[in-house]
Amino acid sequence: MTQPVPVPHGLPMERDVSPFDPGARIARLRDARPVSPMIFPDGHEGWLVTGYDAVRQLMADTRFSSRQDIGVLHMPYETPGIPVATEPSPQIPGMFISMDPPDHSRMRKRLTGAFTVKRMKQLEDHITEVVERQLDNLAKLTPPIDLVKEFALPVPSLVICELLGVPYADRETFQVNSAKFLEKDVTLEEKMGAYGALSTFLAELVTAKRAEPGEDILSDLARHDDLTIEELTGAAFLLLLAGHETTANMLALGTFALLEHPAQLAELRADTALLPDAVEELLRYLSIADIFFRYATEDIELGGETIPEGSTVIISLLAANHDPQRFENPDTLDIHRKARGHLSFGHGVHQCLGQQLARIEMRAGFEALLRRFPTLSLAVPAEEVKLKTDMNIYGVHALPVTWTDTPQ
Repeated sequence: MTQPVPVPHGLPMERDVSPFDPGARIARLRDARPVSPMIFPDGHEGWLVTGYDAVRQLMADTRFSSRQDIGVLHMPYETPGIPVATEPSPQIPGMFISMDPPDHSRMRKRLTGAFTVKRMKQLEDHITEVVERQLDNLAKLTPPIDLVKEFALPVPSLVICELLGVPYADRETFQVNSAKFLEKDVTLEEKMGAYGALSTFLAELVTAKRAEPGEDILSDLARHDDLTIEELTGAAFLLLLAGHETTANMLALGTFALLEHPAQLAELRADTALLPDAVEELLRYLSIADIFFRYATEDIELGGETIPEGSTVIISLLAANHDPQRFENPDTLDIHRKARGHLSFGHGVHQCLGQQLARIEMRAGFEALLRRFPTLSLAVPAEEVKLKTDMNIYGVHALPVTWTDTPQ
């Protein structure tokens, strides 16, 4: 049952309580009206879904389309430098995150075998080696250092490069361009320039792999003759972007959150058996990939509301993961919480393909970092840590840290 609440004009994005929680305004809206109309900056009358149950139901319903080429997709916040859309966006071949079944199913099934739990478990020892080597390099540095640059970004970049068969020597090309592509406050020309540069790089790479396949995921994909070079390039773009940006931000922001909760950090350092639950709780608590779009292909009932055909629907996973109807004291970080069932990897047909890989990287990363740097602390006041409020994936731009002991 809904309660009277003002219809938001634009997405409530301010984090005015904590850098880790939803803002007070979106939390109030979720608690009063978890499926709410919203007036978009361009005047579109769309919807914002923030309640856990409603988000889960929506993401399982393919009538809420992920495609961007069947109707105008309205942005829920101002986008300086990018003109207001008046036409649907063209479908990008191979970009299966913005496809619906059966096209989505065709692309996804080509990759499912590459990301099985069994295959990821087989990689666990190797991922641990990557983490330890990176911490060896970190230990040789004189603090303070930027944990993003020296640890959180290199670890998932090394892992995903090896898995996909992307030369790690080219990391600056994809790291710089993927970061630019994810920025909110850049011009359309800058965004498309970054996308074009990365796509050109990946098109050359998958063309070479089709000619001479190796032992990696992109080579496995390239062996499917029914996939075009354009489709291979789009899939590679998505896998590379998601494979390093999300985990890098979780490692950095998760470390920041733990440093800001020293009692929980001490417990975790003393008992690594708590790590699996702690990782799930950090995923829930931080929800770095927050905002997702859907397009209503018909009139759909959701949470006691009727969402009309043609509506752009915005999903907030952060608000859903902090829903007190699903999680007790949701704005409290609790590493003892059984947080499985959180929506940080999505739900339904688009649930994150690489979630097991991400979990392994985070467990290995946090365990080794806390063990080898027992006096790790922030090198600046917490309020000086620059947050990625300007990016589509939340995190920190840099995390200055220091330590007082000799790293183990």
